[in-house]
Amino acid sequence: MRVGLAGAGRIGAAHAETLGGLVDEVVVADADAGRAREVAAKLGAEAADGVDGLFSAGLDAVVVATPTSTHAELVIRAVEAGLPVFVEKPLAADLDGTIRTLAALRGSDVPVQVGFQRRFDPGHVAARDAVASGRLGWVHTVRSLTLDRVPPPDEYIPTSGGLFRDCSVHDFDAVRFVTGRDVTEVAATGANHGPGAFAASGDVDTGSALLTLDDGAVAVVSASRYNAAGYDVRLEVLGSRAGVVAGLDDRTPLSPAGDGYRPAGPPHAGFLERFAEAYAAELRAFVGMVAGGTASPCPPEESLEALYVAEACGISRRERRTVAIEEVRR
Repeated sequence: MRVGLAGAGRIGAAHAETLGGLVDEVVVADADAGRAREVAAKLGAEAADGVDGLFSAGLDAVVVATPTSTHAELVIRAVEAGLPVFVEKPLAADLDGTIRTLAALRGSDVPVQVGFQRRFDPGHVAARDAVASGRLGWVHTVRSLTLDRVPPPDEYIPTSGGLFRDCSVHDFDAVRFVTGRDVTEVAATGANHGPGAFAASGDVDTGSALLTLDDGAVAVVSASRYNAAGYDVRLEVLGSRAGVVAGLDDRTPLSPAGDGYRPAGPPHAGFLERFAEAYAAELRAFVGMVAGGTASPCPPEESLEALYVAEACGISRRERRTVAIEEVRR
């Protein structure tokens, strides 16, 4: 199998290494030709002369790990060329762009997989299995959090889409994936305690959202850009008979207030380390999908549903009110 990789930055380079162990040939392209050659050389892979060269390289599939603003265009181009495509979230930069992209893809049988890697994290998968098996009883509460060790660069913040769309959207997708339920309404809030870059962009560095699910269960999603103790992603599912947690291990940067257990290992530095196994698993699933002609494990419509929740949370925070998902659905 010959797979093209568009984007050789941090996540692209990680994907390139994984793909090098999964497929026969990898072809790398990047807006920075030197960076593409450097990543390709480490793998003994081929570097294409830009994106046009990539799409002329006789590919069987494409992985898109370029900046967000280019995702929609490259996904549509790949599908029109008949190439199965994996794209890092988000599918497009905003809600309107996502809906336009889905309209452009409608009617095509070329599979598209969106990179929500938590769907492949062993802990999240086990939590989903526990819910589906019924051993937790009926689920009444879900708690999901994402805490960044350090904030993103200041120049990224104005184009990030905001805390809920950029960061918590992973939690929103994880809640839907683990419970198998849809979100019906949200109530969100946020604050700024760090330097002023977030506030200057109309964003917050810390936020929480209360989600009501379609079966009456509630989910609490929390996020912060400032958690110097270490990168921390956890999800709890609490049922009438039992509860489970994903992401709680000896590297979780959390300790009891008094004497007791202390983490045994160093905390995760960031998402690439915390989700290394999940990132590899999602690409294995993509390659398997291409080889076997199976359905996408995370189709773009799922990305839209998580984005609806993020959009509703953004409105709720700004207007200080509860927002129904139907209010933002189009």
